[in-house]
Amino acid sequence: MATADVKTVRDMDDGRLKDELVKLKKEQFNLRFQQATGQLEKSSRIREIRRAIARVQTVLREKAPKAKV
Repeated sequence: MATADVKTVRDMDDGRLKDELVKLKKEQFNLRFQQATGQLEKSSRIREIRRAIARVQTVLREKAPKAKV
């Protein structure tokens, strides 16, 4: 799902979005570790994952119930 568009992310339910967020954050950690040790081959993947995380977090925020002020 890392390069999925917003439409497919919006179609997911909250539980699946949270699972996807955990998966993406684990992958981001692994990529950072590879970069620190000099083993990262595709540095653009870090950017893709970062944006996918932001996409999922945005959709989760949109689906959250609105707080009354």
